Amino acid sequence: METTHQPNIQQELPNATLVLVFGILSIVFCFCYGFLGLVFGILSVVLASKANKLYKSSPQNYTIGSYNNVKAGKVCGIIGLSLSGLFFLLILAYIAFFGFVFTSVLPWSEMMQQSY
Repeated sequence: METTHQPNIQQELPNATLVLVFGILSIVFCFCYGFLGLVFGILSVVLASKANKLYKSSPQNYTIGSYNNVKAGKVCGIIGLSLSGLFFLLILAYIAFFGFVFTSVLPWSEMMQQSY
């Protein structure tokens, strides 16, 4: 009885390319009121965490290139999340500032018109 030697066939990590694409899209769309960048960034980081756990459990089964794509996608996702979060906070501050200005200026102008 002969034993056959099967070569160790490495495969791509699942969703490795998708993680990279979502990470890049999170940076690209971070200035769309922060919402799209947040969505793509969160998806990128979550999928990267799952792929990272899979790679850590059996690194010999997956290619190093796909693992590098996951790492790069996660970094891009974190950058996109940060930029989107900052832009979202900037939009909220902008709305709050002009809401305060308009609510404080409009009653004053009405009082001035009534006094004349």
